[in-house]
Amino acid sequence: MPHDVTMPQLGMAQDAGKIVSWLKAPGDPVSKGDALFEVETDKAVMEVEAPADGFLTGVSYGEGDDVPVGNVIARISDSAEDDPAPAPSQAAPAPPVAADDTIPEGHPVTMPQLGMAQDTGLLVSWLKAPGDQVSADDILFEVETDKSTMEVEAGRDGWLAATLAEAGEEVPVGDPVAIVSGNKPDAPVARSVKDTEAKPAETSAPPPSVHKSPAGQPTETVALAAASPNPGGRILASPKARRLAIEQGLDLASLAEAGHPQPFHVADLEVLRNMPRATAAPVAPPSEAPRRLTAVCSADRLSAFSLWAGETRALNPDAVLAGFAGTSFGRADAVCVAIERFGNRQTYHVPVGRSLSGVSETDDDPALIVRDLRGTSLASLNMGAETTPVLSLTDDRAGLAITLECAAAQLDASDAIQLITEFAGRMEQPLRHLL
Repeated sequence: MPHDVTMPQLGMAQDAGKIVSWLKAPGDPVSKGDALFEVETDKAVMEVEAPADGFLTGVSYGEGDDVPVGNVIARISDSAEDDPAPAPSQAAPAPPVAADDTIPEGHPVTMPQLGMAQDTGLLVSWLKAPGDQVSADDILFEVETDKSTMEVEAGRDGWLAATLAEAGEEVPVGDPVAIVSGNKPDAPVARSVKDTEAKPAETSAPPPSVHKSPAGQPTETVALAAASPNPGGRILASPKARRLAIEQGLDLASLAEAGHPQPFHVADLEVLRNMPRATAAPVAPPSEAPRRLTAVCSADRLSAFSLWAGETRALNPDAVLAGFAGTSFGRADAVCVAIERFGNRQTYHVPVGRSLSGVSETDDDPALIVRDLRGTSLASLNMGAETTPVLSLTDDRAGLAITLECAAAQLDASDAIQLITEFAGRMEQPLRHLL
């Protein structure tokens, strides 16, 4: 069965992507996860992977072409002779915002595609209520993928005129999740994905409940989910509630079994503590709590440095990034660093010293993972410790945000501080690596 390869949405403000180069030729055999081509967005150049095993056929766009998000670029077919992909003009149109006139006019905020293997995203919770005024960088909702819970921004100033899905629902990639209007809506709409006959929210009805801090500011998310079981049996909770529950030895499943409305928030933990049957899970000692450090760079100058290094030294940009990260460890021996983007990973051997020309590809297990999330809609993340320390790169209004997450046993406090400080310094001032 053929699989379409489409232009992914790698950021909320992205309407199209430019094909920089093809890494596979028509008729070539490919495996799931192989890099097919490189895409250039406003902020970065990224590789797009094959969604399945097969042969590359039906290539509809060439290098240098700007391709609208969602358009079919090629196909992965069972044989090299399969029919070509549809012409660009035949590509399926984006789903309509609504089939009736009850949805206010405005800019749709869609479910972003954060990886080629992602078909849907689970809407965990709303951080804004219908009718709220929002700024472009305000967080509207949280999305759960296979790997983490992520936040999605409004993308423009205005009012949240409509929410088109409820917490706990799976939303297909590219489908509208909300409408941001330039004018304050008279009748904000709140509807479900399953709602085929959406109606405007009653102005006299109370808005969805929002947990408030003593100062009156929202501290958690807007709860729109019912107490019914969630798809796949997953427990929905804000990242902060999950973290505190783990630290305090509280079992969120007890709240779910009691029928308490999801998603859970920090305020719901008090209910859990007072439940007769709430049992504490084994709690790691305080010294074993995961480490999470964040650094903000005033500018991200790596792209310009990598371009210079590629032109003058023929260096791979990812090898440069791995070299920066490996050297920042400050170890007396060589280290292996993996560069990861949208599930595609390549590991590099970083020798002792500052020579970037000695960085080479390897199949060895990495001692550090650099997860490059620049160019996506992610504003912040808290994924917890993994089996290997992880440095995550995200865009920040100031320039670049770097988050280090690791277990206490992997890096002590001083080593963790040195790693993120040295790495942030190299990202902001790459020439310091050569000094």
